[in-house]
Amino acid sequence: MCGILAVLGVADVSLAKRSRIIELSRRLRHRGPDWSGIHTYQDCYLAHQRLAIVDPTSGDQPLYNEDKSVVVTVNGEIYNHEELKANLKSHQFQTGSDCEVIAHLYEEYGEEFVDMLDGMFSFVLLDTRDKSFIAARDAIGICPLYMGWGLDGSVWFSSEMKALSDDCERFISFPPGHLYSSKTGDLRRWYNPPWFSESIPSTPYNPLLIRESFEKAVIKRLMTDVPFGVLLSGGLDSSLVASVVSRHLAETKVARQWGNQLHTFCIGLKGSPDLKAAKEVADYLGTVHHELHFTVQEGIDALEEVIYHIETYDVTTIRASTPMFLMSRKIKSLGVKMVLSGEGSDEIFGGYLYFHKAPNKKEFHEETCRKIKALHLYDCLRANKSTSAWGLEARVPFLDKNFINVAMDIDPEYKMIRRDLGRIEKWVLRNAFDDDEKPYLPKHILYRQKEQFSDGVGYSWIDGLKDHASEHVSDSMMMNASFVYPENTPTTKEAYYYRTVFEKFYPKNAARSTVPGGPSVACSTAKAVEWDAAWSKHLDPSGRAALGVHDAAYEDSLEKAPASADPVSESVFRPAHGESLAKTVAPAAAV
Repeated sequence: MCGILAVLGVADVSLAKRSRIIELSRRLRHRGPDWSGIHTYQDCYLAHQRLAIVDPTSGDQPLYNEDKSVVVTVNGEIYNHEELKANLKSHQFQTGSDCEVIAHLYEEYGEEFVDMLDGMFSFVLLDTRDKSFIAARDAIGICPLYMGWGLDGSVWFSSEMKALSDDCERFISFPPGHLYSSKTGDLRRWYNPPWFSESIPSTPYNPLLIRESFEKAVIKRLMTDVPFGVLLSGGLDSSLVASVVSRHLAETKVARQWGNQLHTFCIGLKGSPDLKAAKEVADYLGTVHHELHFTVQEGIDALEEVIYHIETYDVTTIRASTPMFLMSRKIKSLGVKMVLSGEGSDEIFGGYLYFHKAPNKKEFHEETCRKIKALHLYDCLRANKSTSAWGLEARVPFLDKNFINVAMDIDPEYKMIRRDLGRIEKWVLRNAFDDDEKPYLPKHILYRQKEQFSDGVGYSWIDGLKDHASEHVSDSMMMNASFVYPENTPTTKEAYYYRTVFEKFYPKNAARSTVPGGPSVACSTAKAVEWDAAWSKHLDPSGRAALGVHDAAYEDSLEKAPASADPVSESVFRPAHGESLAKTVAPAAAV
């Protein structure tokens, strides 16, 4: 990941202003410690902090077209850059950077080229011929981007809030799948997939199509000129990523550079569920596995730094970001600069435990659509910023544009959790990789119940956070919370504590408005809380709060839950040992 900062249309064009922009750009250097660049054109500045992943020797930014009339600063990876370059035969490329193609595509097609890009990105492009500019963000919001406005009429863009919050009167999180054009002065959505309307699809489930499209998504993300690895929690999603990489690594260019031995990484409290499961998967796949440990106190000690980097006060995000932040530091110390991770699967396939209570396929599908649309505020933000804090890039194959289109086109009836048909959460994904002849994973891993990352690293982690917050937040502080924080009022001491830390770094009203709010249980949207009356009394983002669903659900709460919170045994969903789940359920036609 890189860091970009663009300031356009400033009133002050002195050397002092240029120095100020360089100073602000340095606040992003953790994202790109390998090189710094800045381009100045009249009252416009494009700055860049580079993390060199592809073409480390010649791909420094900003990047240009042939005569340098088009300038672009980019954070991201364009996986189909070679294919795009092949269609731009009249253009001359100066570097081997995958991102240079953006300048030439603009030259060839104008503003309407963004949908051609297959990758994760945020960029700002300046056309010096008419001093117009555009900014765009990838479809799902994997790469962060903020937009702000100065009192002098200037427009600002930055990878992180910390580089513009002091100098902008107002700023927002730039919406995913959108483009801003200075010619029209407004934002417009360039990403318009069929699922975005939330209409219910009717395409029958095709497990082979799911498998093939996911494998393609993983393989294209092995585009790197530096050492890489896979974040492996031992759950379904990260295990599938690791398994696919293991199968195809030997045939890739990166294997010729760095060898075909895959490195995997996991972090947790000693004895945590993730550590045990990850080791088992790593042993099965034959990876070089790195098991990393942290203590509750080490996590607590890092909280302020974590909140500064991830720029949110959302409870779930902070809980999960802290171990990921600590793990990223250790991974970077080993010389690894890029990792693949499993974010996005739970949103696409309804993998969170609360989906057990979805009343029908319409509400199930609409909730997955809402979850994907909000990913940039939660899991994408966490995965990007907690790794980028240490100059590590995270790539997320489940959020591949084509794979999302395939997965979201399935009739949601197949995604529904059906005890009568033996289907647990994410059955369509598990079944797609249930191969008896060439197994991707052991059966019990393939059908392991969902653990949220903040839970899987060790349940005492969350309990420790709550205890720590209780020591810093009094009952009287909670009583007055609605007056101190009228917007997104914290409802727990943990939330209140995170809010105070956040406001210390980002005190402006605009900053707090970039963070979402509303009730949630086990990571649900506010709408899905309505699915079970008992949930409104147990609003906690931990997976354990999905009453009667998780094996480690809060026992005292479960005993008091009404009959509607019927306990769901994980064993109900599992096939007999050694038997394919595909053989134990009714055929698709019976659904």
